[in-house]
Amino acid sequence: MVEKNIILAGVGGQGILSIAFVIDNAALDAGFHFKQAEVHGMAQRGGAVQSNLRYGDSEIHSDIIPTGRADLILSIEPLEVLRYWHFLQPDGWVVTSITPYVNIPDKPETDDLRAQLAAFENIVMVDTAHIAKAAGNLRAQNMAAIGAASELLDFSDEQLLRFVEKLFARKGEKIVAVNQRAFKYGRAAGLFFRGLVDGGMPRLAAIKLSAKLAA
Repeated sequence: MVEKNIILAGVGGQGILSIAFVIDNAALDAGFHFKQAEVHGMAQRGGAVQSNLRYGDSEIHSDIIPTGRADLILSIEPLEVLRYWHFLQPDGWVVTSITPYVNIPDKPETDDLRAQLAAFENIVMVDTAHIAKAAGNLRAQNMAAIGAASELLDFSDEQLLRFVEKLFARKGEKIVAVNQRAFKYGRAAGLFFRGLVDGGMPRLAAIKLSAKLAA
């Protein structure tokens, strides 16, 4: 039985709904039922943007994820993880960018924020800004984030990449290639981070090493 409850989180302009498009369509392509709900907040001012996304192989009756039932929080903004962590079930996962979006005056220090994130048992941290730049466009951070989370989803890379292509096709082959490359780099970065942590490296040391390689 497959049932996956995902909270997508970030701020306005980071392409949360583009992530939802790719995952939603991959779920349909795989034959799953799905429901999605968005909360836009103050998106146009760089405010919080969040989406509940649920898919599975049986009918889904609500598009809202109950507290304590999320399997995954996928966030492009690290502080947003702390806004929604209480939705995670005990063995749930967090996949997050470590790239802060400075949109409030009292933003926590980056090192303090990373230390709080490193306390999560099941977490993948990637530097989506460096990954997106390496892929060719800083705006591709959202596709890098999907790549980093792809190992925790129920679709093949080919399925996900097909809908990355569909999402950006009207913008031309170059933009498609950049975003597919960001996905692949993000996947590699996520697997690298998990491999370091599984091998015994502390999470903060793992993200520092990952960021150096991404640079």
